[in-house]
Amino acid sequence: MAVTLIALKSYAAIETSSMAMLGSLADSGLDLVASLVVLLGVRIAAQPADHEHRFGHGKAEALAALVQVILITLSAIFIGFHAVQRLASGAPTADAELGIGVSIVALVLTVALISFQRHVVRRTGSLAIGTDRLHYSSDLLLNGSVILALALDQFADLRGADAIFGLLIALWLAFGAWRASSHALDQLMDREWPDDLRERFLAATKRYPELTGLHDLRTRSSGTHYFAQFHVWVPADWTVRHAHDILDRVEEDLQRQFPDTEILIHVDPEGQIDRETILPSGITEAAT
Repeated sequence: MAVTLIALKSYAAIETSSMAMLGSLADSGLDLVASLVVLLGVRIAAQPADHEHRFGHGKAEALAALVQVILITLSAIFIGFHAVQRLASGAPTADAELGIGVSIVALVLTVALISFQRHVVRRTGSLAIGTDRLHYSSDLLLNGSVILALALDQFADLRGADAIFGLLIALWLAFGAWRASSHALDQLMDREWPDDLRERFLAATKRYPELTGLHDLRTRSSGTHYFAQFHVWVPADWTVRHAHDILDRVEEDLQRQFPDTEILIHVDPEGQIDRETILPSGITEAAT
């Protein structure tokens, strides 16, 4: 899809000398690079854990998303710089009909691609593909802006409209990069699960009497894989074997409710809490 759009927009950019079209072309060029990065990131992230990567390779997706953010930011700087130059020179665009036609084709193709990516994200929860979809979603606004910019510049004789829209596109891309970077950084920094997922998990644990006294819950995610670990109190007279067998069954049942989640339970004598694990942010909880 990116290769097709690059070919169409290259021709249109040369023929129209449109800054908005040039910005759209630069964005499609980076789309191609970003999609290749996503392909590599998702391929690596899908590999199972090995001796050197015991927690798997899921963070490759976050790294791929971060590379996309860098590319989007560079694209925004490039477009913004040339838009300011065009605004200062006041040079007109030409052959707006061609640019508008190419942008309409780009809109149709982009809608088809985003629809397919939305389906993939729903099935896999992939962060890298989700970021890629966000980037292509911004292309809808971008292509619509190109159409409006060319129409205003040539048909309404509003000189400078094309350059102004090019500058607005650059700002929109920069905002999208900033928004996408937060998700990638959250994974790389092992941020806790979102509150809704965390609360659902705690609600599920409260259905098991064996998990009364759950505390020191810690969560993180890596690609499409999730990790949860916590401590539980067990009666002081339980043997290690008895506690192991009971909590193993609880782990298996929880993992069926939360697929792709690795759960680790640490056993404490009843009433004991390791004070050094209690953080001021309040992530230590006791189930009641």
